[in-house]
Amino acid sequence: MVKRMLKVLSKEVGGLHEAAYLLAFFAILSQILALVRDRLLTYHFGAGTQLDLYYAAFKIPDIIFVFAASAVSISVLVPFLVERMEDSKEKTKEFVNSIFTCFSLAIIVISVVAWIVMPYIMPWFFKGFGVDKMHTLIMMSRILLLQPILLGVANFFGSIAQAHRQFMMYASGPILYNIGIIIGIILFYPIFGLYGLVLGVLLGALFHVAIQTPAVLEKGLLPRLTFPVIWHSVKKVWYLALPRTFTLGVGSLSILFLVAMASRMTEGSVAIFNLASNLQGVPLAIVGTSYSLAAFPVLAKFFVEGKKELFVSEIRIALQHIIFWSLPVIALFVVLRAQIVRVILGASTKFTWSNTRLTAAVLAIFALSVLAQAVIMLFTRAYYAAKETATPLIINSISAVLTIIFAYGALHIFRSSEWVRTTLASVFRVENVSGNEVLMLALGSAIASILNGIVLWILIEKKFSGFSGGALRTFWRALAGSVTMGAVSYIFLNIFDGVFSLDTVVGVFLQGFLAGIIGIASGIFVLWLLKSEELRDIWSTLHKKIWKAKVVLTDAEPR
Repeated sequence: MVKRMLKVLSKEVGGLHEAAYLLAFFAILSQILALVRDRLLTYHFGAGTQLDLYYAAFKIPDIIFVFAASAVSISVLVPFLVERMEDSKEKTKEFVNSIFTCFSLAIIVISVVAWIVMPYIMPWFFKGFGVDKMHTLIMMSRILLLQPILLGVANFFGSIAQAHRQFMMYASGPILYNIGIIIGIILFYPIFGLYGLVLGVLLGALFHVAIQTPAVLEKGLLPRLTFPVIWHSVKKVWYLALPRTFTLGVGSLSILFLVAMASRMTEGSVAIFNLASNLQGVPLAIVGTSYSLAAFPVLAKFFVEGKKELFVSEIRIALQHIIFWSLPVIALFVVLRAQIVRVILGASTKFTWSNTRLTAAVLAIFALSVLAQAVIMLFTRAYYAAKETATPLIINSISAVLTIIFAYGALHIFRSSEWVRTTLASVFRVENVSGNEVLMLALGSAIASILNGIVLWILIEKKFSGFSGGALRTFWRALAGSVTMGAVSYIFLNIFDGVFSLDTVVGVFLQGFLAGIIGIASGIFVLWLLKSEELRDIWSTLHKKIWKAKVVLTDAEPR
């Protein structure tokens, strides 16, 4: 049974839409588990100090993961693997072993140094927690230093799977990762307290590595430490990886500063900021990540083969469908934000109605930048497929700096201007809610992301012209459908306000669900009237039965 399941997961998938929808399917499963995880966290802790500590403990290990593990990420390794796979298996193995050796030594050294300096850097960033909580925060962060090592290995294995278009094996990793965290909450926390939560995270990371391993074994590419390494190959990878490392690193640093600012606000601000970010990450993972990941190996292959027209066409198709899915998500998340938060995160005594209102408001602001974030994912991978990392580095670095500047500036204005404070609190319905200044952190992040997406679009159109026309037509059609969807949902939300009891989770769910369904139906009708090509493509793809998508045979299968 297990062998048969692994065989299914290791199959190669052909076609952008089939691959994207399969990735989206796994992303949905992963995000469902992530929502279960967050609901369990809010049930046990609410939005308070303990959950603040839990989320803050990830920040330094996350930065180490970005800086040390980016060299073995999919975006960096896939083009190199694709090239070497066309030569010989022996050269591919030598390349894999050399990169793995350098990565292992680098990340272990960095993690050891981080362990030593952790007591000195954590108090500097998170002064808001005070001395009494700092010891727990430092110990949790030290335990989590094992996570970047494990996830780095998982990413390395995942790169090999992606190069062979084995999307399902790669996409199942996050599912198991969240299962490990859930085990930590249910089983480890009652025994080890907060430390049990981070032990669950490590268990999930181990699961992530384990599910990638069979694909690597099947291809005979299980890496091992080897000396001497092929420095020529290592230098090429690091040359490409370093700009990407700094690109992602500055983004992680900006989040670190935002969380540090939140730790100085009202208790629970760190938790609310992260919970809202996790919720907006659901559609982002399903839409943006799925399409950008599915497109990347194809884009890398077309670029290597010099097929510029197909390269541009792949960008256009992926972009059109990202726009098509993202705009309705934005509309629904803005209109149904309170219902989404209340149903998903629960209505326990620890997660209060004030927590719900504030998390919903932060979610609405984050949601405004979902399209921009998805566009950034696609365009950044398009640049990486073309082996150009300088442009994403410069633009994303500027965006990271602007995120901090905008957040700090917005926070200063919010605190100093009563009119601004009153107006924004009224717009997002968080009047008299303690800690509503956390909205400004999300606002700074959203504005910077939108500007980042626009600039990347302009630059990549200049470099690879030919995709913006079709994408803009999709944008206006999707915008018309999304505005209709949001307006109709809002109308029926108010109609159902007196129909269902909003004192129960079931009543809140039915109110939001029915209003959303009617809104979606109206949006689809508008798109049908506008003869949306994406609506037709989606119907055609689903009509083919995605679970019977074309499978490209591997070497292990009979031809």
